[in-house]
Amino acid sequence: MSTATIETRPGTTPSASGKYLTFVLGRESYGIPVLRIREIIRMTDITAVPRMPDYVKGVINLRGKVIPVVDLRIKFGLDKAETTERTCIVVVQVSLHAGNKGLMGLIVDAVEEVINIASSDVEATPDFGGKVETQYMIGMAKVRGTVKTLLDIDQIVAAETVVKIVAP
Repeated sequence: MSTATIETRPGTTPSASGKYLTFVLGRESYGIPVLRIREIIRMTDITAVPRMPDYVKGVINLRGKVIPVVDLRIKFGLDKAETTERTCIVVVQVSLHAGNKGLMGLIVDAVEEVINIASSDVEATPDFGGKVETQYMIGMAKVRGTVKTLLDIDQIVAAETVVKIVAP
């Protein structure tokens, strides 16, 4: 099985080839390395938790384990959208402090497919200038005439926030 690899050598562009689960937010398409995906579930009732950042919608009970749920639309500053039958929660594994792992749900508009992306189809994240943060992007993949943003799931939610919302 091919896995997503992120390789950086001095003087080179990062390589991010491998298998990715792609999903849609609005009109844009994103990818997360498949080895970070634990499962995909339908939207379910989310229990709100006080004093969380606005993008943390709350928690769900996933087979006896309570996991936080993040709305990627809000995290990325996109307009709110109505929940449809295609809206789902992608459960991913995130890295926590001291090397621990935890689960987190990501609300997405729709899941597309699992694709294998060759390193020759990945370009480094462009420099958008100014104060535009891009550390959460692994790179930009060219797939069948479109561009998909490859995401570093550990950078989506800042490490200090993950520690606050995910129990080790």
